[in-house]
Amino acid sequence: MEEISFAVDCMGGDYAPLEIVRGCILAAEQLGHRILLVGDGEEIEKILKKAGRLNDPLLQIVHAPESIGMDEPPSSVLRKKNSSLYTAARLVREGSAEGLISAGNTGAVLAVGKFIVGVEEEVERPAIAVALPNPRGKTVLIDVGANVDSKPKHLVQFAVIGHTYAEEILGVRNPRIGLLSIGEEEGKGNELVRETYPLLKQTGLNFAGNAEGRDIYAGTFDVIVCDGFIGNVILKASESLGMAVVQMIKEEVKRSVIARLGAFLLMPALARFKKKADFAEYGGIPLLGARKPVIITHGRANAKAIKNAVKVATDFLHTDFNRKLVENMKRLIPEGVKV
Repeated sequence: MEEISFAVDCMGGDYAPLEIVRGCILAAEQLGHRILLVGDGEEIEKILKKAGRLNDPLLQIVHAPESIGMDEPPSSVLRKKNSSLYTAARLVREGSAEGLISAGNTGAVLAVGKFIVGVEEEVERPAIAVALPNPRGKTVLIDVGANVDSKPKHLVQFAVIGHTYAEEILGVRNPRIGLLSIGEEEGKGNELVRETYPLLKQTGLNFAGNAEGRDIYAGTFDVIVCDGFIGNVILKASESLGMAVVQMIKEEVKRSVIARLGAFLLMPALARFKKKADFAEYGGIPLLGARKPVIITHGRANAKAIKNAVKVATDFLHTDFNRKLVENMKRLIPEGVKV
């Protein structure tokens, strides 16, 4: 296996540093990559020692005495240069690691991704994409939180970023692009949507018109574009709905013997559904447009999620995603739309 180095913020997340370090161990074991475990060196050393992996050449501790709390303002990370997150980003910028993984403060991860790791020259604003399940595969929703205020030209760039993600990572050829609105007819939506629509028609993208909320999980479009404020609300609402549905099913199953028997018969199907919807299976979501992979994983990430986040970063390197993204930015957006 090719040995690649990744920097992991071991102090970010609800279960840090224990689950994060365990995830790093899994990544080294199963993926064969060199992991830089960034954080409180003494705590990390104790966990590695207990796991019998203290002298593993693929696991290197990088001491960083500070951490960024989940309630701290994102800008604080740029001042706390001895924090685990800032240090991990610096290692990526300096070339000691090929990617950054963190389950910490999302805003702070975005800040170091933009200002420390850096952004590709052709990308004005990086964006976060999430691949949501639908009956036929996955729908890419972009942006889901990196940019809460966007201009039409930014949404056009998000569309190209989503197009590249769908093609290179998900294997969807010539993906259908939709613009999230309150109606499918041209002219529907707020000012941002109405101004973006004609710009998308001028691009070389397979733009298929407005998408409505019902299209997100229907598989009508391969990529749906929106600003980060709306996208983040959709993402959080979807996560909450999924948890509520699971809880309601559990309560209904307890009501009768017949329901419990039916649940038993459905267990294989329910297990497959759980795997499709489980964030730990996906590992994390990428900050697309950053010069090197920056993977933001869930605050409740366990060891499995961290290992899979490292795999996500690996996939981006192996597909040469950034080079293709820059090519698409130049090829698909006319000069008049870039201003």
